[in-house]
Amino acid sequence: MATFPFVLEPEHVRSITAVRPRPWIYWSDLLASAAVGWGAFLISLQAPLPSLLHVGATAVAICALLRAAIFVHELAHLKRGRLPGFALAWHMLIGLPFLLPSFMYVGSHSDHHRQATFGTINDPEYVPLARWSSRRIAGLIGGTLAVPALLVLRWGVLGPLSFLIPPLRRLVLERGSSLAINLRYRRPLPRRSVAVTWGLQEVAVTGVCWTALWGVTSGRVTTWWAVQWYIVAAGIVVVNQLRTLAAHRYENDGSPLDTTAQLLDSITLTGWPFTVLAAPLGLRYHALHHAFPTIPYHSLGALHRRLLAELPPDAPYRRTLHPGICSVVGHLLGRSPRPSTAAPLSGKRASEGA
Repeated sequence: MATFPFVLEPEHVRSITAVRPRPWIYWSDLLASAAVGWGAFLISLQAPLPSLLHVGATAVAICALLRAAIFVHELAHLKRGRLPGFALAWHMLIGLPFLLPSFMYVGSHSDHHRQATFGTINDPEYVPLARWSSRRIAGLIGGTLAVPALLVLRWGVLGPLSFLIPPLRRLVLERGSSLAINLRYRRPLPRRSVAVTWGLQEVAVTGVCWTALWGVTSGRVTTWWAVQWYIVAAGIVVVNQLRTLAAHRYENDGSPLDTTAQLLDSITLTGWPFTVLAAPLGLRYHALHHAFPTIPYHSLGALHRRLLAELPPDAPYRRTLHPGICSVVGHLLGRSPRPSTAAPLSGKRASEGA
């Protein structure tokens, strides 16, 4: 981590990396976000359609539940045992209701941070968008509207069938068990110690999926409830996709990048209010997060301000600053695609492991 091009004294680096998560912040933030989000969701169910109350409650539900959902990013970086019970609470409040078990992100996200795989075919969260046409990028955004339906298909149909059909099981694990924008990414099969966790989460989310489907088909759950769930779930995915498009420049074409190039490919967002709502939990400091991925989200803002106060005017970190999500995505959609200059890497992974 300290190899990133920050002009800091060694003791400063040690003090930065020694920051630990504050449990009371994590717990209060998660519980408050989930309470506001699900409260707004209940209001949206009762509000007449169309009405300003329904639109407003839906927007609040999307923003608050997105914030709660993004805690899966913290789970991906937290050391085992650091916050006992937090992962279980996250699953009960967010993961199971939205059919998003944490193993779909925890583990694969490490491939986005490894220097050997960042920006390559083995990075699930990176594709060379700067070389795509605006129509193709718009299709990537619009395609996320189908994600809730695909999750129902994954957990309600393909997952159970895969236990009976071994080739399908391998396909589901490699291609249908990661939150990825890189559709060429193949996730390594889990090791035995990890497979147990995967299996427990899969059984739980499949049970929720089947229970919800039974409730709707039997009339015990109203169709409007299912429609509103889909609206909110799709809204969360779309907003998060926009945030993802503003996380990097996406100019790499498959070659491994050194630490400076990785930093300059990452983006620090300074705008508000949409940026603050759409990139919660410190994700707007994405370049800083890539430099120090173990720093808890609640410390990134102070560290960002400290760096801006101490770094020289020509520091690479200052070149990562951009005014906001809309500006970055608008620029990405509006510019001409760059020609490809490098052949993509082969499908062989630089490193294995879940």
